[in-house]
Amino acid sequence: MIEIIVLPILIPFGTAALALLAWRSRTVQRALGVIGAAGLLVSSLWLLFMVRQEGIIVAQIGSWPAPFGITLVADLFSAIMVALTGIMGMAIAVYSLGSIDGQRDLFGYYPLLNILLMGVSGAFLTGDIFNLYVWFEVMLIASFVLLSLGGEKAQIEGAFNYVTLNLLSSALFLAAVGILYGTVGTLNMADLSIRLQDLQIPGLATVLAMLFLIAFGIKAAVFPLFFWLPASYHTPPVAVSALFAGLLTKVGVYSLIRVFTLLFLEDIEFTHTLILVIAGLTMVTGVLGAVAQYDFRRLLSFHIISQIGYLLMGLGLFTVPALGGAIFFMAHVILAKSTLFLISGVVHRLEGTFELKRLGGLYADYPLLAVLFLIPALSLAGIPPLSGFFAKLALIQAGLADRQYAIVATALGVSILTLFSMIKIWTEAFWKPLPEGLGESANLQPAVITRRGGLSLLVVPIVVLALLTVIIGVSAEPFYDLARQAAEQLMDPAIYIRAVLGGSA
Repeated sequence: MIEIIVLPILIPFGTAALALLAWRSRTVQRALGVIGAAGLLVSSLWLLFMVRQEGIIVAQIGSWPAPFGITLVADLFSAIMVALTGIMGMAIAVYSLGSIDGQRDLFGYYPLLNILLMGVSGAFLTGDIFNLYVWFEVMLIASFVLLSLGGEKAQIEGAFNYVTLNLLSSALFLAAVGILYGTVGTLNMADLSIRLQDLQIPGLATVLAMLFLIAFGIKAAVFPLFFWLPASYHTPPVAVSALFAGLLTKVGVYSLIRVFTLLFLEDIEFTHTLILVIAGLTMVTGVLGAVAQYDFRRLLSFHIISQIGYLLMGLGLFTVPALGGAIFFMAHVILAKSTLFLISGVVHRLEGTFELKRLGGLYADYPLLAVLFLIPALSLAGIPPLSGFFAKLALIQAGLADRQYAIVATALGVSILTLFSMIKIWTEAFWKPLPEGLGESANLQPAVITRRGGLSLLVVPIVVLALLTVIIGVSAEPFYDLARQAAEQLMDPAIYIRAVLGGSA
């Protein structure tokens, strides 16, 4: 059992190390990138299968018993997130073969990609609040270099915004961890859950909860801490943007769900109501920012923020159906949002621009690409029978059952505006004729034309992710059942505590 839970961390680490040894060989690094991603995918799906069959899997590294040693924990929620990481890692590794240039390949792209995947997997699997901070720093270092790799002016500006706010988040996170340890004397999350219940200092747990809410809120790009994201996510290569869009903010949301279902449960009326308010504001500000954009990737970047609001809605409602809906929504939005970013890369390859005003005629010239765009776009807007419809339906039903009509109305209104912005992309890029004076010879750079042969490597992962979006939609029941089982575990912290601490709980 222990080997299973360690593999999603060890495989990308080993792949990164081997890629560094093959520093001078682009071919070897690219092959290792795909092989390592395949290994991560297989191990992550295997872990999810074993957790569903056997229950929560716990590993005590070095055989030190909890809460004294380093603990890895895979419950259903973390196992689902690791499986999604494996899917995204495989898709991005294949897409990178056709999109990342040789200079970036030879300056550490594949080692950095795998270090990032290792950090994400580690964050999902750690059972220790300090090691969660460590894995965040691993992700921050790798993502900062990936963001700036290439040295273009826009990348450097975006990387500066990204790293400044995330360093502030890390400082707040570390301060909160220090206060937490000084107060209760432990960092193991299962042990923390027990000791925080017996805290004799009124209000301190709520203050700590607010510190963690701000720290993780910055990383998740929630209102009003989101402005770094649309200033940075549109600047790196599309493969990097898609990976960031799919996974990095979701690690912040995962952390919020973890600590506010396991640790901070003493003042739910205040903390979770605040989270619900933040959810609504995050939805609205994100979608309004998207509606105002005419750059393909900036528009999608604002939608990342908007969709984070739906995930927080599930946490704020704090019921099994709501959390189940949030976890189901997490799977949907990771796949749909990443697919849309990857499609924007294909559009740029074909037309040489991300500016919607300079695009047009793609439906007539590339009907398959148009269909592939419509699937995640309509899913993001919540159109049946795609995955986004059932994810939003679960959250709406949970909100109505809890009589939270304001957040339900907000979620429905934001869905309409999401559909409007997706229609804007469709109209500008796919449906309307290409503007006069922007024909192929004027609009395509020579380098873009000569590299069209690599389009198949870009389209294959898009097709796979789009198919997964359809499959999750038309077969929603088993996927939602899995999400609901994960939510039931989260709503009963005693299950997690017993798995980690055993007889000492």
